[in-house]
Amino acid sequence: MKKTVMLCLSVLTGLGMLFANGTSEKPAAASTATSAVASATTASGLPALTKDTIKVGFIYGSPVGTEGYSYCHDLGRRALEKEGIKTMYLESISETSACEKAMRDLINQGCNVIYATSFGYGEYVLSLAKEYPDVYFNHATGYQTAKNVSTYMGRLYEAEYLTGMVAGMMTKSNQIGFVASFPLPEVVRQINAYMLGAKAVNPKATIEVKWTNSWYDPATETASAKDLVNDGCDVLGAYCDTMNPQSAAARMGKWVTGCSSSGYDALPDKYLTAPLFHYDVFYPENVNQILDGTWKADSKWEGIDHDVVDIDKITNCPPEVSEKVMKARQDIIDKKLDIWKGELKDNKGKVRVEAGQTLTDSDLTSLDWFVDGVIGSVK
Repeated sequence: MKKTVMLCLSVLTGLGMLFANGTSEKPAAASTATSAVASATTASGLPALTKDTIKVGFIYGSPVGTEGYSYCHDLGRRALEKEGIKTMYLESISETSACEKAMRDLINQGCNVIYATSFGYGEYVLSLAKEYPDVYFNHATGYQTAKNVSTYMGRLYEAEYLTGMVAGMMTKSNQIGFVASFPLPEVVRQINAYMLGAKAVNPKATIEVKWTNSWYDPATETASAKDLVNDGCDVLGAYCDTMNPQSAAARMGKWVTGCSSSGYDALPDKYLTAPLFHYDVFYPENVNQILDGTWKADSKWEGIDHDVVDIDKITNCPPEVSEKVMKARQDIIDKKLDIWKGELKDNKGKVRVEAGQTLTDSDLTSLDWFVDGVIGSVK
């Protein structure tokens, strides 16, 4: 559903402004956002930028760390640095007015391109976009665009379906656990896709969901994972900014699947695979569109066929698991497999997608129900 009430959470206190070279500095005195841009404009009406004049700022909702959601975005930022693009970032920025201050600080440091990577930043992005009409704003997972605001998101649900297949084949109890952040359509999509993948290979499989109502809350994530394991779940997935839930489950001897980036190095003995965002592919492509004047203020949503998302290597599994998953992966690329094709029932028995029909992108961006097999509710 298109939320009009912003979900706000203060994940950590304080702002740490970090330059890409790893040094820390205080914000410089305010400067105009267009001070470093050329006078020419593009077809979109925004200032034309070059490698010498572009400066890209990122804000993350959690610490960058070494795996998880913010980390995969930062891999994309580092890919820009490798191409000679100047970047800056701020981490652990809550979905409150703190994110507005963070973006303003970046703009005052000369950033003329902003990537805001959390859903709850949306209203602040739109507000600042009016104040700074010459800045390119890009909002991850959002749904509202403007003249100088684009939204972007990978079709992670494709990789979640494949990951769910792995979970469905590896569970012995037929009980899979899933720790999730907020009951937003973005998150509901991932859980439903995971369930459909598990059920495709194991009709007896179920998924029990625990909400944390936070993108980053280590204590609640850990407690939720322990509850799921104690309920009998022997495989655990999650959709949070970090792998705290998976780490807790792995310590209890259970299989885990990651989210957003690879978790193999952190949990090599209990890690199965993960759905991956490849923002190291997306960000260079998107910035190059800004540089060549083809950037548009639209909604960008690409999947496995564009290398923006994928499934991680499959480990600790019999060979036939990988074989089945890779075949399904190719079928998704070849458009032979539509994971949303009906008949689909919700977890209360109501037919939501008739046989032969499928969910549209509009349906997917307003998804507010769980498919059959999911234990839990969308509140």
